[in-house]
Amino acid sequence: MKPSPVSRRQFIKSATAASLVSYGSLSGQVLADPSQGVAGKNWAESFTYGAARFHQPETIDELRKLVRRSRRVKALGGRHSFSRIADTEADMIGTSQFNQLIELDTKNRTVSVGAGMKYGDLAERLHKAGFALHNLASLPHIQVGGSIATATHGSGDGNGNLATQVRGLEWVTAEGELTRLNRGDPNFEGAVVHLGALGLITHVTLDILPAFDVRQYVYIGLSPDQLQANFDAIFSSAYSVSVFTDWQQDPGLTTIWLKHKVSGKAFKAPTELFGAQRAARHVHPIVNYDAEVSTPQMGVVGPWFRRLPHFLMEFRPSTAAELQSEFFVARKHAVAVIGELHGLRRELAEVLQISEIRTVKGDDLWMSSAYGENQVAFHFTWIKDWLRVQAVLTLVEEKLAPLGARPHWGKLTTMGPEVLRARYPKLPEFRQLAAQLDPTGKFHNDYLEKYVFG
Repeated sequence: MKPSPVSRRQFIKSATAASLVSYGSLSGQVLADPSQGVAGKNWAESFTYGAARFHQPETIDELRKLVRRSRRVKALGGRHSFSRIADTEADMIGTSQFNQLIELDTKNRTVSVGAGMKYGDLAERLHKAGFALHNLASLPHIQVGGSIATATHGSGDGNGNLATQVRGLEWVTAEGELTRLNRGDPNFEGAVVHLGALGLITHVTLDILPAFDVRQYVYIGLSPDQLQANFDAIFSSAYSVSVFTDWQQDPGLTTIWLKHKVSGKAFKAPTELFGAQRAARHVHPIVNYDAEVSTPQMGVVGPWFRRLPHFLMEFRPSTAAELQSEFFVARKHAVAVIGELHGLRRELAEVLQISEIRTVKGDDLWMSSAYGENQVAFHFTWIKDWLRVQAVLTLVEEKLAPLGARPHWGKLTTMGPEVLRARYPKLPEFRQLAAQLDPTGKFHNDYLEKYVFG
């Protein structure tokens, strides 16, 4: 089956997307269409990067020389951000060449990888060696370096975001030198979710655990009342849980995705869960879209890396017909947020494709969206019309503001910079760390100046 031609969000099965451009080498030669910018666009083609020069060094020495001679420089990973957190008007360095698995330490249960490694590629190699990561995001296509920089997450009451897997970091400083921090070192908790502001990450060491299998079930038709009344029970009912909804009264597009870790105990999935019916076929997060791109469901047992994401690695998103926002609120406010968003269902209906609700375990990483407390993440996939989306997004943020919502660093927000900065109690310490490591602001850009250093 092919994706529905009426879908506004589809996934195209291809190793490379025709919309991507070719890039210049270390010398600065530009092979791309100038109208696309020398660094091209983000994956959803919602904006063009503003870099004057784009480089793809192949060695750490080349990378160090580039950083040393640049006035301002930023790293560009998998292009999955909707915000301009990775943008620059000066030098941009692609990290895709740094995608090697450097060391698998089975004794200490760690793996060291290049920052440009995609989680999907890493996961398959880990699994073959008998190991796993505790959590994965919805898309396995994202790179390790950029994901931890923005505290990208995954789901599960007991699962921290991807940055909590980090055991050690190596990066190039503003002077072009290599430095490293390991868990337990001073300022480690401040450096992991680094927002690209401290240096250019080259290698990351991650915690691993023994490989495991997962069975996934989807339940269709969860009502708004049942979601509010049984929130805790729903999100504690599997290793990883997501709820997809369009926030409308008709529950036909509201689904529960349960990812159960396989154990030796007998397991039988109920046919009904809080009024929602177990799906009799594989489905897409938007139930009337083609499920070919989705990870297998219906209880079919499979390896962790083929079930924890929602989408398969061999399919590349997207048709570029979307924008995204996401907000994190303390777990204790989850039911209140659901009520507020249902109150905006008429406005949301005009611009929303689908929304996803996930839970994330709290952590101690200074700039993590889950810092200090367990969180609930409310994700919004919008139509690709910023003027219309912006008006509704502002309403959403007004409703969530009293609850201390934190926007995802890599997604769209209209929140005022002073409001966002106030959401992070360790921001003063992070700014001090950045000033210590990068006193001239070599790794700054307009986004960081506005939201972090302003």
